[in-house]
Amino acid sequence: MSQLMAWLQFVFGAHRDAAGHVLSDTSFSAQLQSSEQLWMLLEGAHVLTLMLFAGTILFVDLRLLGLVLRGTPVSKVTAGILPYTVGGFAVMLITGLALFFANPFEYYHNFIFRLKIGFLLAAAVNIFLFHHRVQADRESWDLAPRPPASARASAAVSLSLWIVVIVAGRYVAYDWFRCETATGFAAAAAQCGEHDATLAAIAPELAQ
Repeated sequence: MSQLMAWLQFVFGAHRDAAGHVLSDTSFSAQLQSSEQLWMLLEGAHVLTLMLFAGTILFVDLRLLGLVLRGTPVSKVTAGILPYTVGGFAVMLITGLALFFANPFEYYHNFIFRLKIGFLLAAAVNIFLFHHRVQADRESWDLAPRPPASARASAAVSLSLWIVVIVAGRYVAYDWFRCETATGFAAAAAQCGEHDATLAAIAPELAQ
């Protein structure tokens, strides 16, 4: 996987010089990263749709916790908000993948990025469990100002996970946990040894 990420970042779409060496600064990833206007557009759209997605999730979770809209059925809250949640998630996912493509090798070996992905998967599992288990008997508590403990627990877990995902996503932009500076557990978790080995293996192919 490390080699694939390195190929995407340094080789995919890149030109070669007369000696056949790869000009890594001409790869598709490098061009995307150096395109100031496109990069700003993608990052802005990603942040805005993240706010839309997280904001709608927040309303649903607060209703499940019995803190807001206590007189409104849970089903009505989710039905009214769901289209915005899905739309925000779709654009957030597309722009997020595009931003990842701009620097895939370094993101792949970034401890905070891996932490973010781990919590994203945990949030997805929580959503799955809520829809297929907790929500199975929603009709019995749909009108309740304070839903049952299982629904409140799912909402609390959801809020916690999405807060961590957002915070981790903001920290990915900094260099604190890149392999060049990471040490100890952070370096081991990001497989920085593999990072360095992959760079050493691909170096002869790249133009100096």
